[in-house]
Amino acid sequence: MKVKKMLVTCATLLSAGLICTTIGCAEKGRCRWIVHDMSRPRPPVVTPGEQPGQPPSGAIVLFDGKDASQWVSNKDGGPVRWKVENGYMEVVKETGDIRTKQSFGDCRLHIEWATPARVNGSGQDTGNSGVFLMSNYEVQILDSYSSKTYADGQAAALYGRRPPSVNACRPPGQWQSFDIIFHRPIFKGGKVRRRATFTVLHNGVLVHDHYELPGGTGWRGPHAISEYEEHPDKLPILLQDHDSAVRFRNIWLVELP
Repeated sequence: MKVKKMLVTCATLLSAGLICTTIGCAEKGRCRWIVHDMSRPRPPVVTPGEQPGQPPSGAIVLFDGKDASQWVSNKDGGPVRWKVENGYMEVVKETGDIRTKQSFGDCRLHIEWATPARVNGSGQDTGNSGVFLMSNYEVQILDSYSSKTYADGQAAALYGRRPPSVNACRPPGQWQSFDIIFHRPIFKGGKVRRRATFTVLHNGVLVHDHYELPGGTGWRGPHAISEYEEHPDKLPILLQDHDSAVRFRNIWLVELP
């Protein structure tokens, strides 16, 4: 069908109060614009990072390798006690978790990390840390290249809830990346009305695809996994001190509508 004839057909159907679903609408049930309508608003322009993994324009840079000014100690809200040098931030044992000064809800988070090059211990004692969305929902960081542990506690697991679909780990000491698309839970009247969802790419490999999280994440011990507990719409992102010298770099975030 030629474009002119298509436009005339759609205009006729719309003027008659009909829904033009086949050739007149880009999205079924939404007929504000016809297909290829030049008056339809175009998406805003975003400049991508110069290199893959670099923040696009409009991103919130949480760590650029120079200082930890966007973070505070989760113990007391004071300055971060982790080591910052050579473009990375490194966990210092027993100094405690750190959290962002800002709070976030729905977001896309990029974070790069490396476990120690020298492997000491086994299982959960090999480069253990974690990134917690809204300070509550953990994506596990661990050396899972060859070390074995329980599946829902290995690298890229939604801790205690769901193993990654594949093991995409690089060898210890090498830089790795998470790209996390997170939609927060929605509460009403003290109950969860919409569960949180995670899409996670580990080193560019999809390991969770819009997974609906059943509840909180946690260890089966004193901080056992639980059902959802109501919390604010935005909370800080938290990085874990688990007594291992895990390094972090190039951390940035884009808030989602």
